[in-house]
Amino acid sequence: MFQLFGLDPASYNPSPLHDPNRTFRETNCYVDLWIELLHACGIPAESALGSACTADFEGDQWTFFKPSPEDLLRLHGIDVHEMQLYRPTVDHVIEQLAAGRTMTIEVDAFHLPDTCSNAYRRAHVKSSIAVEAIDPQGERLRYFHGAGYYQLEGEDYRGVFRLGRVFSDDVLPPYAELVNFDAGPRLQGDDLRREVSISLARQLAYKPKRNPWLKFGERLERDLPLLLGGSDSAYHAYAFATVRQCGAAFEIARSFVEWLAPASPHAFDAAAALSRQVNGAKTLLFKLARRRAFDPKPAIEDLAADWSLAMSALDRLALAVEGRAA
Repeated sequence: MFQLFGLDPASYNPSPLHDPNRTFRETNCYVDLWIELLHACGIPAESALGSACTADFEGDQWTFFKPSPEDLLRLHGIDVHEMQLYRPTVDHVIEQLAAGRTMTIEVDAFHLPDTCSNAYRRAHVKSSIAVEAIDPQGERLRYFHGAGYYQLEGEDYRGVFRLGRVFSDDVLPPYAELVNFDAGPRLQGDDLRREVSISLARQLAYKPKRNPWLKFGERLERDLPLLLGGSDSAYHAYAFATVRQCGAAFEIARSFVEWLAPASPHAFDAAAALSRQVNGAKTLLFKLARRRAFDPKPAIEDLAADWSLAMSALDRLALAVEGRAA
């Protein structure tokens, strides 16, 4: 078996960011794999997730936030870039793991056993994994996905890598990235927090120009009649792209500011306002799930006010942490 960290799925302890007691334990497939990949490297995953603070409503979805490749390189010496698949995907995986690198790959969740509650052997859904180990002879794969670290084998192994089947020429290869852990120095302690605060200040300069909750409220008012009369699958797709995604983003953002400046009153104010948005997103999720008419305006107004409070506190936090660490 070619393996990066020598982990065992049976004894692996996931990141605290995937604690079962969190409101939105899973975020999106890409962020989730990076949370666990950084955790396995001994890196606080919060340090790479400041982008969650500036999640926006983009007309039909909330931002599918991700760790910035620039921050991964500057803060942790990890280089991530797209990989050209010109051979079978499994051959690339073997070569990169043997060299101490890994790959993130878009795969079909139909073949991921950890999705047994929704997609596994039921639906063909795009998802991303990070490979940690592979045994080509035994047809076993160990990977980060969702809230943990898992193993698949046999038929699922062949399905993930599209082995033993003939595909037509119009079936494209999966999107894949190469992850190099030794591209530069890895910052720690005060040096890391100082650079993260600089990154946060840079990101906040591009925060949404208009309050995203107000934009979402206008769209929800138009979409609500269709949601109430639509199918369960339409509701779940809408909920994942909107209230679940923003709830997960703001919960990650809260953890980020608590890690960045645990003793700062600005962090406390930001975390409190972000927590209220997490709870508000959860409440909206439940109301939408009941499929009954309701007036979202009062909740949206409160959430919009909390977003403004959070942004103001984050601006003050970035300046205070950067000045203190200088």
